[in-house]
Amino acid sequence: MNPMRSQKENTGTAPVTGKKALVLISQGGYKRIGKMIEDSFAENNCELVFDYFNGECSTNEINRLLKVVKDNGCDLTIGIGGGKIFDTAKAVAHYAGTQVFICPTIASTDAPCSALSVIYTDEGVFEKYLFLPANPNLVMMDTEIIAKSPVRLTVAGMGDALATYFEARACQRSEATSCAGGNTTGAAMALAELCFDTLMEEGVKAKIALEAGVCTPAVEKIIEANTLLSGIGFESAGLAGAHAIHNGLTVLEECHHMYHGEKVAFGTLAQLVLENVLHEELEEIIMWCIEVGLPVTLEELGAGNVTDEQLMEVAKAASAEGDTLQNMPFTVTPESVFAAIKAADAYGRYYLGEE
Repeated sequence: MNPMRSQKENTGTAPVTGKKALVLISQGGYKRIGKMIEDSFAENNCELVFDYFNGECSTNEINRLLKVVKDNGCDLTIGIGGGKIFDTAKAVAHYAGTQVFICPTIASTDAPCSALSVIYTDEGVFEKYLFLPANPNLVMMDTEIIAKSPVRLTVAGMGDALATYFEARACQRSEATSCAGGNTTGAAMALAELCFDTLMEEGVKAKIALEAGVCTPAVEKIIEANTLLSGIGFESAGLAGAHAIHNGLTVLEECHHMYHGEKVAFGTLAQLVLENVLHEELEEIIMWCIEVGLPVTLEELGAGNVTDEQLMEVAKAASAEGDTLQNMPFTVTPESVFAAIKAADAYGRYYLGEE
């Protein structure tokens, strides 16, 4: 792995960077692959400054790392690991004015390719979206490495990617402004549809192959869907109900142990209820979620004992001004979101055979 090679061969007018890089990685990630990273830079003149990620993409964490970049004179930021590390690295690079390289070791979200950082509080509650002026300078993915990660992480990535088409469809219908600043295009919808079709066709096959410990063509296609297709799809089309309801669910401490994509999958079901889609479509998505192992009930999210009052707080947070529920093609209220969450939970229990 020599991520600086393309910089050395740069013949354009852009400044050559890479004399000193901040490498943002989890402590566990460093223990697993730190030496591999150091060895890959051994014959390179780029100095590495490792720093352990604190666990949340928060303003405090971004500011802490921004100081590390400035104190060490880093001219490159590298994020290695998963989605919150990437979002933090992207934000740090943006404020520091450095290039940013993204190296996923998992495929649990569509964060790698996007020009967006999702900012949370230090406690993990959604705070805001930080839209960035450019996508990462380099995204480097080794599917053999990703395929060795826990299967649940890739399945969670399928949950995140599941929302892409349905949110894109809602944004197209409402003529909402996309994350990229325009209206949803035919090209964006084509990517979103390809993402959805890939999930439906390859998702179960990929999960079974990953459980067998191998990287097959189905796994390769799912990794592409989870990261590239979903990333470009949501960015070029827009977000709507699924991610807003995910953001609402972050107010529940009971859900903090669940992965982003797992909560987005349930948010997708709630969005489909809001839209009152055809029975066949709702059933197809619920059964697919069950088959790949995504949560379809509040109980599976760890929130089986939450009160209606708590769920109304979720609905209010999801409906907050500035969040993406406003991109739905009809008026949405906290009351209608509350009803959709309750109904989605009931449908999930029905199809699981719990009632």
